[in-house]
Amino acid sequence: SKSNPAEIYLRLSLGRGKDLQRKIDLSTNPKDWNIKKGLPIEPKQSKLNSLTENYQEKLRAYNDLSEKLRGLKDSIFKKLNDANSTGVEVTGDWLQFNIDLHFGRVSETSISEYVIDSIQNILDTSATRKNGKGSLGLSKSRLNSYNSLIKIFKEFEICSKKKYKVKDINIPFESEFLKWLINTKRYSNGYALKKMADLKTVCYDAETFGIETHPQIKKVGTAKGKSFLPVYLTPSELEKIKGVDLYRESLKNARKWLLLGCNIGQRGGDLLQLTKDNFVTRNNGLEVIELVQEKTNKAVTIPVLETTKEILETGLPYKISLQKFNDCIKEICQKAGINQMVEGTKICMIDEEGNIIPKDENGNYIKKGVKRKIHGNYHKYDLLSSHTCRRSFATNQYGILPTPLIMKITAHSTEKMFLKYIGKDSLDYAQQIADFYELQALKSKKEPQLNLVKKAN
Repeated sequence: SKSNPAEIYLRLSLGRGKDLQRKIDLSTNPKDWNIKKGLPIEPKQSKLNSLTENYQEKLRAYNDLSEKLRGLKDSIFKKLNDANSTGVEVTGDWLQFNIDLHFGRVSETSISEYVIDSIQNILDTSATRKNGKGSLGLSKSRLNSYNSLIKIFKEFEICSKKKYKVKDINIPFESEFLKWLINTKRYSNGYALKKMADLKTVCYDAETFGIETHPQIKKVGTAKGKSFLPVYLTPSELEKIKGVDLYRESLKNARKWLLLGCNIGQRGGDLLQLTKDNFVTRNNGLEVIELVQEKTNKAVTIPVLETTKEILETGLPYKISLQKFNDCIKEICQKAGINQMVEGTKICMIDEEGNIIPKDENGNYIKKGVKRKIHGNYHKYDLLSSHTCRRSFATNQYGILPTPLIMKITAHSTEKMFLKYIGKDSLDYAQQIADFYELQALKSKKEPQLNLVKKAN
């Protein structure tokens, strides 16, 4: 090209009409290029310009570009000899890969150094990656998380007018990315921090393929969002739900699912998939519910208690969708008077200024916007969902049933995870132990009540 700057190409002639040509992502001024030699023209030196800053700058640019081109030429010749000796076909893609390999844009495993390509690599190889269940294939939730990350990051690069490499992810980048997520995209602090943590995982994954990461990567993505006390239904609130008058059959059916869910402690997806086949009687006459959790792939066995039998006295509720269940839960609990104000996050429609868009009398938003999780104080019924069932069971049974038994039903892997799930910490557990020992001490101090009786005949 005669335009300035002009792209530099590498041409590889293999004979027999096979002529490969690829860009090397370097450029120069055409006036400074020697077409015959295929190299830059060395700046002319004279007594007048030898010490001038302009000449010295041109000389440095010439030496730098010449060194890169000669290094590339030697590298391609070496790779060509290796390919010929091992029978590897030399194609245009082969040439482009080895150009990028020489300049460190990809690794030997052909994984790109760019963040977008590293995320895409995880998605492309998701079926053969190990998961938390000990088998192959990333879960649906993890795939959704990476799909949302790649979509968000592409938009961020467009706004930044920059294509980021894995080694660019450092503390200053984290600050810039979080600021964009929170202030521009109006995501919640918790969601923004989660995306940053996902990005850190991508960098660590790229590192296993030989991609360079920044020395600060360990300190990136370590912050955590504000946690709130878990929202659950107390035993007294469940009694209110049992007694509230419901006139629609759909609400009565959803109430049965809700009470059953709070009684067996399973996630919404597993709860709503229950059928008669899940209810079995074992050899010892014990009636149980058996299922395999979709998320964890763990087999769970739950005893059918009297309270469960009461709920199912007229049979299992009919099938409904998860979204319909979530909508009905809110309406049921509102009618039951579970309307105290509690702190939490709720999905709202917001406008460009971040203001919540209200709904009309028919429940439709009055104008268009984007859905975001907004932190605030809301009526409790507004924060309830299918997951309330599992959390209610775990929280209400804590301190009544032994924790390991509750964990067998909820399928939490560790007690630390379980305590965090129900909003407890090690201090609560310590208090539980202290109460136990205090009770034992009282029992040991209790004097026996003996009465003297006359000797029998």
